[in-house]
Parts: sequence; structure tokens; C-alpha cells
Amino acid sequence: MSVADEKHYLRQIRRVEIRTRRLAEDFMAGAYRSVFKGRGLDFEDVRGYTAGDDVRFIDWNVTARMHEPYVREFTEERELSVMIAVDVSASGELASGAQSKRELAAEVAATMAFSAVANGDKVGLLLFSERVEKYLPPRKGRPQGLRIIRDVLQHAGRHRGTSLREALKFLNHVQRRRAIVFLISDFIDDGFDRVLKATAHHHDLVPLSIGDPREEALPDVGRILVEDAESGELMEIDTSDPALRETFAQRAAEEREALRHRFLRMGTDGVFLRTGESCQRALQNYMERRMSRRLG
Repeated sequence: MSVADEKHYLRQIRRVEIRTRRLAEDFMAGAYRSVFKGRGLDFEDVRGYTAGDDVRFIDWNVTARMHEPYVREFTEERELSVMIAVDVSASGELASGAQSKRELAAEVAATMAFSAVANGDKVGLLLFSERVEKYLPPRKGRPQGLRIIRDVLQHAGRHRGTSLREALKFLNHVQRRRAIVFLISDFIDDGFDRVLKATAHHHDLVPLSIGDPREEALPDVGRILVEDAESGELMEIDTSDPALRETFAQRAAEEREALRHRFLRMGTDGVFLRTGESCQRALQNYMERRMSRRLG
């Protein structure tokens, strides 16, 4: 990497860190802690019973000795393991505006990493394309959050395609204990339903679908040559044809809705994000949905 490239990446990392740490600290920290609970409760102490205490927590042995009711107090076992799995296939380089899908993935990954770090949780990283390309075991601390940003932004994918199946099989093998798994991808793949469902059953899985406006609507710019980022296939299309643009937009909307229902059938709730838009609103809506289901 040249000195100029290194300086560019350092500026990128710094910008992402400043933006996402503020989001993680100001908004995400409380929501993250409320939505993602620890593995259980640890006994801490006993105290005298007061009106309104849950009778299920009465310690009958202490109550018998003291001749008055006592209840057990617990603290939440807070420490969690968080895995952030990021798709680094060729389609992530798409950028119809100032931000590429890969840069949005880095922003989302950093937000979740710093939220985990702020709550004292371990956080790790898995980068994948059609193969697993990098694995960073979960660790605590701000340096780990910074390394995750750097690795997502700087990693040069070695393969063009995507295999969610291979990535999730690897993750389920190395992460035996229950974890929070943030799966960041454009989901341009197939044949992953069974392993995704298994992952959602074993872990707290949150799929985050990364998209770009150019994938949802074609601009009217006449005849153009387009390339499939992952297969390399070339095709000439006439974008001045209104019927073609309408069909393209309709198919994109149908595919997006089909993916949403696919997630729900597999027992998880997806988050849909677009380049050029703040990820805060989408993440906030997701957290509110999770909280309302818990309270309901």
C-alpha cells in the first residue's frame, strides 16, 4: 500500500470512528443494552422482603432462620460475545453516490462494535466472500473496535462471489456458545436458508441487508453496458426504455420484500439499509420493534 493510500484509509477510519462512536454512545448504548440481554442471572445477596417483591425469589432457608421473609437478589450476567460477519464480495464496491456498500457496511459494523465495547462485551469479526477470508476472535476494548473498522475498509476481497452458507457454517463451528451475530451483506446469494435458520436458532441473529439506490431504479441514460460484479457477466441494456425501467424497479421491490419474508420465516427480523442514508433511523426502528415485542 502506498503512503497516499495509507493516509486515505487512516482518514476514512477516523471519520467512521467519530461518526459511529457518537451514534453508539448517544443512541445505541441504552437500546443495545435493553435489547441484547446477558446469558442469565448471578446470585448476589439476600435482603428483607418488601411489598411488591416477587414471591418466587423468597429464600425460604434464610426466612426460616430469621423468622421473617427474605428475598434473593440477582445481577445480570452482562458479558456477551458479539460476532460481526461482513460480506466483502465484489458487489460491495457498488457506489452510485459518495458512499459504497462496503463503506456503509463498515459504518454499521463499527456502530455495533462500539455499542458492544461500551457495554463491556467481547466483539469479533468474520469477513467472507465465497470463502471465509478473515476471522478475528472476540475481544474487549476500543482497539478491537478500531481494528474491525480498519479490516472492513482495507480488506481486499480475494474472491468475487458470495457464499452465506460457507460463512455461517464456519461461524457456527468456531462460535459454540450463544452469541449476538450481526450478518452484514447484500444477500446476493441462494441456498443459505437452512444454515441461516440453524444460526438463528443457536444465536441471536440480526441480518443487515446493504443496498444501493442504483439496484432499485435505473437512471435514464440510454444504452449502457452493465457488468455483474460477482459473475463478471456483461450485458447491454437500453435504459431509455420506460418499460424496462419499470420492470427493473418492480422486480427489485419484489426481491426486497421476498427477502424480508424469508428472514421472518427463518425466525429472525432483518434490517434494510441503503448507501447515502443514515443508518441510525433503520437501527432505531429495529431496536423499537424488538423492545415492543418483548414488552408485548
